[in-house]
This record gives sequence, structure tokens and C-alpha cells, in this order.
Amino acid sequence: MGFQSIFRDGLFDGQVAIVTGGGTGIGLAVARELLSLGAAVAIGSRKAENVKAGLEALSVAGGKTCGRELDIREPESCGAFVDEVLQRFGKVDVLVNNAGGQFPSPAQGLSPRGFEAVVRNNLIGPFTMTHATANRAMIPARRGRIVNVIADIARGFPGMVHTGAARAGVDNMTKTLAVEWASLGIRVNACAPGTIRSSGTSQYGDDTLEFARRATPLKRLGTVEEVSRVVLFLCSDQNDYVTGSTYYIDGGSSLWGDLWPIEEPSPQS
Repeated sequence: MGFQSIFRDGLFDGQVAIVTGGGTGIGLAVARELLSLGAAVAIGSRKAENVKAGLEALSVAGGKTCGRELDIREPESCGAFVDEVLQRFGKVDVLVNNAGGQFPSPAQGLSPRGFEAVVRNNLIGPFTMTHATANRAMIPARRGRIVNVIADIARGFPGMVHTGAARAGVDNMTKTLAVEWASLGIRVNACAPGTIRSSGTSQYGDDTLEFARRATPLKRLGTVEEVSRVVLFLCSDQNDYVTGSTYYIDGGSSLWGDLWPIEEPSPQS
């Protein structure tokens, strides 16, 4: 497997988990660990090649897996995905909303269309997938665990206002649904990774990653496995009293460090 879980064997025996964006990066790490602990795991991605690669990576662990293309922005795609998982495995116990995407851009250079595209990916998408999973599987069963993977937004998100706004929306959605669905046996939480070495951050370049490293009190970047451990903690039935919370996995960067270079103001004429 190439990793060692900190959780007891069989923690997720008999459970069924959906991991969006489960073919690469953090999503693949979460899917791999859920599978190793006994869950049947369904992964989805907008790219067919990521689904294929993810299933191949998971196959070495054995266990029950499936996957298909999934566009979390589209209600029909989300509904069809959940229906297929229900037909194959009979239920859904866990949903990890990990899929998303963004690109770095100063706000003044970001087009309205680019802003909207990222909000669709990172806010509307998680809600659409959550809505389909809850209504088709978790609410009828009166149980479920939902974990939303957001971002380190505690002090804003300079350089990526689009995803900062979207992820803040998911943070609030997490709190809202935790209250609305508490009596239905559904727990809703979030985790907020800082800068993690993964396929998702490789596009930002070495200079940006080095800036992030220097702005982190622990003076290093995180790993996908460190995020996965927190996600699984929040997925587990052993944490039934935890709901509506967001856990930061950021080496302390939400507390300290320069997020954005600020120039001296120009003299007033």
C-alpha cells in the first residue's frame, strides 16, 4: 500500500463511501485509506483518465471499488452517479466532497466568467453532489457522514478570490447542513488544507510553493496522507458528537505569515 494507517483495521467494514475527485491527489489518498479500512469506495472525476488511473491505483489493495465520470456541477450527473452506487452497493454511508478546481489570479485580472466558473466548481458543485447523495441515500437511511474539503480561508485568499469566496460558502454550508440534518443522523464537517504537495498544487510552480512554505510556521508543505487522516477521522462513526466543524490542516499558516506581498502606497498627488 505504501502507507500505514493510524486507524484500527476494519473501522469502515460494511460501509460505502463516495469520494469526488477520487482519482488523484488528496481524493485518491482518502479513497485508498477508506478502502484499506474496509469500505467499498466509489470515485468520480470529470476526466475519464483520472477515474481509470485511480481505479488502477486502488486495485492493488483489493476490496470493492467502482468509478465513473462525474461532473459535480450538473444535477443529472450527480444523481446518476449516486443511483449507480446505490444499485451496486445498496447504500451510501460517507460522502467526501473533494472535487474542485481553481487557478491563481489577482482579482483585477480575473474575468467575471472565470470567477463564475470557479464558484460553479467549488461551491455549486459540492452542494449539488451533497443534495443528490443526501436525498437519495442518507436522509432515507437517517444516517451519513459528509466531509467537505475546502481550503485555508481563515484570513482570506489573496491571489485566488474566486476559490476563497466559494470555499467560504462551503464552510457556511457545512455549518448550516450540520444543524438542519442533525436529527436525521447525518454529520457534516469540513477540513481546510493549507498548501499540500499534490497533483492539485503542482500547477502553481516552485516559486509559489516556496513562498507558501516560508509563510508556514512549520516551514514545510503538507502531504496528502496528513489530510486523509483528518478526513477519515471526520468520516468515522466513532466521532458522532462532531458536526459543523472545520479542521485546518495547514502547519499553522492560518495563524501567521505573509499571504500576499503588499507594496507601499503611492504618494498622494
